[in-house]
Amino acid sequence: MTSDTGVWLEDLTWPEAKARFEAGALVVVPVGAAAKAHGPHLPLKTDALTARALAQRLIEHLPAVVAPVVGFGFYPAFTSFAGSQHLSAETFKALLAELLGNLRGHGVRRLVILNTGVSTEKPIDQVAGGAADLLVLHMRGLGAAAEKLLAVPDGGHADERETSVMLALDPRSVRMDRLVLDGPFERTGATGDPTRATAFKGERILTARVDDIVSAIGRRWPHSSSAR
Repeated sequence: MTSDTGVWLEDLTWPEAKARFEAGALVVVPVGAAAKAHGPHLPLKTDALTARALAQRLIEHLPAVVAPVVGFGFYPAFTSFAGSQHLSAETFKALLAELLGNLRGHGVRRLVILNTGVSTEKPIDQVAGGAADLLVLHMRGLGAAAEKLLAVPDGGHADERETSVMLALDPRSVRMDRLVLDGPFERTGATGDPTRATAFKGERILTARVDDIVSAIGRRWPHSSSAR
């Protein structure tokens, strides 16, 4: 395991992490709900699994260190759905601020937050506050090149787009017998048409998102393809 290859922080020893940080490693903090309703057909882990998959593909492109997925966040629209875990905006911001502070305290000078949620966007932006050492990437703005593949691009949640990604990542977790036109949100926890979803589309959505992540990092830090 060399400093010119990407890695998960959790797989390093502390001296290895220290060496990476001292060498100027880019550190990515993925944010994705570990348990949040995604309609009757997708598992609660959908966001966390997506965040981890995007991060895994990213470290195959860049020598980044990826921190553990932040599995708890601000998801007020989902509090009535069984199993959905939710923090207040202030608690979520405090959590993120402390995690980023820990990394900065260990010498990290280039940070990326990779956010898979929507309601988490505002509190993350507030925590970021335009810091020069921090790049915030919201998944909603990534992967536009693959949008042309969608039959119903105006989805929302647990829709064609999200269901396609899960069919690519973990097809066994998708309840195909419950794959119907979802809604209303208040009853199902989903909006959009997941019946048009395919693993083919999901793979290309993931690829397009990773391409956009790599490009955004490259624009912010032109020498990010190297360890320093």
